[in-house]
Amino acid sequence: MLIIGIAGGTGSGKTTVVRKIVESLPAGEVVLLPQDSYYKDSSHVPVEERQNINFDHPDAFEWSLLSKHVMTLKEGKSIEQPTYSYLTCTRQPETIHIEPREVVIIEGILALCDKKLRNMMDLKIFVDADPDERLIRVIQRDVIERGRTAEAVMERYTRVLKPMHLQFIEPCKRYADLIVPEGGSNKVAIDILTMYIKKHLKS
Repeated sequence: MLIIGIAGGTGSGKTTVVRKIVESLPAGEVVLLPQDSYYKDSSHVPVEERQNINFDHPDAFEWSLLSKHVMTLKEGKSIEQPTYSYLTCTRQPETIHIEPREVVIIEGILALCDKKLRNMMDLKIFVDADPDERLIRVIQRDVIERGRTAEAVMERYTRVLKPMHLQFIEPCKRYADLIVPEGGSNKVAIDILTMYIKKHLKS
């Protein structure tokens, strides 16, 4: 089994990189564990206070469960991956049944942040992008998908996203085996990644 961690700032193009890798590999060879699925449940927090939760801080994630699930897959056993709602900031009762596969990809802003999880990875990738590009993508995504106003997104970017990126996400670059500039549009880097994974699958 090949365990790959893919980290990078919000709006850096991580999801596009992952999608292009998955599309280039044989069907059924890859399991994706989105770090966002492992946000701690906030149902005990009053609804009006949930918007104040810092979702870009390492403390927002249930690292122990994510590490446990990776280890379980490594042992050849299935897991029940949690699901999380951005609208209510709560973990949902539904889970996603995941069977072990040859390639496990852990994708998220802080995927390389936790030492225990990092030590399980065979390949660590950091997807990099210009801060202006990331901000534009964040505005587009949050306005369309999460119903926020552009003003609210920019305020949150200045107050939370940017300082958290500088404090926690950017320093994770030093753990990466490979840094992918320009995110999903970097065809050469994605081709190199895909060749590496295919070589592992053949062996």
